[in-house]
Amino acid sequence: MEAPKFVWEGAIPLQIHLHESQVTTLPPPPPALILAPRIGYLPLLAPLIKPYFSSTLPPGVDTIWFDYNGLPLKWYIPTGVLFDLLCPEPERPWNITVHFRGYPGSVLIPCEGEDSVKWSFINSLKEAAYIMNGNCKNVMNMSQSDQLELWHSVMNGNLEAYQRVSSKLKLATVDDEYASLCLQKSQQSVIETDLPAQAKTGRVPVRLYVLSVSKDFDDLDEIPRVDSWEKISYINRPVEIRKEDKCFTLHDALKILLPELFLDESLMNVKLGGVDLEDAVRISNEDVTSDKVVEDQGQNACKRPEACRISSSAEIKLIRIQGIEPKLEIPFSWVANNLLNPDYFLHVCVCVKVAQ
Repeated sequence: MEAPKFVWEGAIPLQIHLHESQVTTLPPPPPALILAPRIGYLPLLAPLIKPYFSSTLPPGVDTIWFDYNGLPLKWYIPTGVLFDLLCPEPERPWNITVHFRGYPGSVLIPCEGEDSVKWSFINSLKEAAYIMNGNCKNVMNMSQSDQLELWHSVMNGNLEAYQRVSSKLKLATVDDEYASLCLQKSQQSVIETDLPAQAKTGRVPVRLYVLSVSKDFDDLDEIPRVDSWEKISYINRPVEIRKEDKCFTLHDALKILLPELFLDESLMNVKLGGVDLEDAVRISNEDVTSDKVVEDQGQNACKRPEACRISSSAEIKLIRIQGIEPKLEIPFSWVANNLLNPDYFLHVCVCVKVAQ
């Protein structure tokens, strides 16, 4: 349980600046310094940020949103994932800008505060449940009090409360090949986990974010900054852990997620498939009320429309999961059991160098 504990305690130091167009006082207010949970979402910081800047805001209706170097930040992506994706060379504190006016509706889907974030989370949980168990009835049939307690545990970073409620959902874990290997090495015959009654599954929900760069680099700070979400390919699909004679690794999982990078080198032009992040979330943010809807989402997520072309000489330069840069030979079952977000999705950020 050590790894999930570290995941839940992970945080990003933020230095939040109010956009200059919304400063009405002199001198302008200093930036707000906040330690933001990795598993949290930026709009949930509004109760801390708005009072801090309220005395300098112009009159009008507040609609909070954030940008990083001019790029509007997707509010439904966990804060830690945004940081891993957009800051290959970690910037601490992470300097982002908050806006209370001029919501960029052409780039971001509407966010009505905490309720929007909550339902985005719940619908992601339903989607993950369907992928793992073949249905999402346990999530859909949650009592109102359990649903509220689950959401508050995520907002407050309370792992113990989250585990107490989420265990009722009976979302299956995967057989931990890492633990099995340790068992063999220590010559122990029996080990019981904290969740002995749970079924085991081989399907892991994955959200993959792929940044493609055309120029090679030696240092992470040489990676060009992302100025448009069109430069990020978004792949939403499950990984089925295959039981073979050898351990199923992160490398094996990437071959399923990005088969284009592992094709025969004689193939000169292949496509890196993905779906638009806004389209995917517009679907998932519609309240999911039936298994059929979730099934359709899962099938659509596995379709791979063209996002950009990638040469067969493409090279994976960087992989980040929960701020960690794991080795490709790590057992994928350990990654799936320890580095999931509370929505039961594994969020993976990849930087790929592609030939021009």
